[in-house]
Amino acid sequence: MAQMNMVQALNSAMDVMMERDPGVVILGEDVGYFGGVFRCTEGLQKKYGEARVIDAPIAEGGIVGCAIGMGVNGLRPIAEMQFADYIYPGFDQIVSELARLRHRTAGDFFAPVTIRAPCGGGIRGGQTHSQSPEGIFTHVCGLKVVMPSNPRDAKGLLISAIEDDDPVIFFEPKRLYHGPFEGDPEQPATSWAEHPLGEVPADYYTVPLGRSQVVREGGDVTVLCYGTMVHVAQAAARLAGADAEIVDVRTLAPLDADTITASVRKTGRCVIVHEATRFSGYGAELLATVQEECFYHLEAPVTRVAGWDTPYPHAFEWDYFPGPRRVAAAIENVLEAA
Repeated sequence: MAQMNMVQALNSAMDVMMERDPGVVILGEDVGYFGGVFRCTEGLQKKYGEARVIDAPIAEGGIVGCAIGMGVNGLRPIAEMQFADYIYPGFDQIVSELARLRHRTAGDFFAPVTIRAPCGGGIRGGQTHSQSPEGIFTHVCGLKVVMPSNPRDAKGLLISAIEDDDPVIFFEPKRLYHGPFEGDPEQPATSWAEHPLGEVPADYYTVPLGRSQVVREGGDVTVLCYGTMVHVAQAAARLAGADAEIVDVRTLAPLDADTITASVRKTGRCVIVHEATRFSGYGAELLATVQEECFYHLEAPVTRVAGWDTPYPHAFEWDYFPGPRRVAAAIENVLEAA
């Protein structure tokens, strides 16, 4: 076991897999000599060479297209989008080619591609460096979508993604890369992200895709969340003084509905939290699942707390960000409902 932050855990996952499997390659903008803009691939080109850690031009469609070709021909590419906001130029390759390949060839071909993408706010990145587009990709058949909330899960889930024979979109919350972000005016950062480092096995291990995790047991209300919002939810539960059960969804597609519905049936109340915009956000799918499967167990309407339906602001980032106070207020309202 070693103490790692999320950047170190992700780097360790790629290092472990490149050492185990010579077919694992990395490509993306600045991933080689520079080690990635967030240093997630630091040292890997020096260790494994330029043929396996490839600095690509600023052309996300080309990066994804090359990764598809590599995957079809027996490699296991990890394509990095420098920011999740930059994934859109590669969207057609992902949706029209990568996601459909196994189906359109009746299983004759597949491309085990992992696409890593730093997402979300918390670093003053503004509207073109802070987006959370996970809901868009969960709508696409043929893709698996993951967003971890802690270093141990980040490494284990990334290894599982690399080993999976189907394409995985792996979103990484930038806010959690190095632990607490100083200067949060709503709450001192250390009050809601108390554990920036985690105990992470230094060697190979996996966290299965498609399974949620109950990170805090409780009986009053279920809070469904993922990524940065797992830490916000924990702070919000303390702020509200609620015996909240917090479920880290982790794998957004395929969804572990069994863990979610079991929790809601136990508590009878549910709050859903995500950083992306509220309208047509991923929380709507969670809400529909809860409504369909747990209707006769609900004692109050299901509530969503999310980003506002606007571009991510720079100057008013913390007004947009679903912080502990907003989530605590939602928990209190749900508990007070008849």
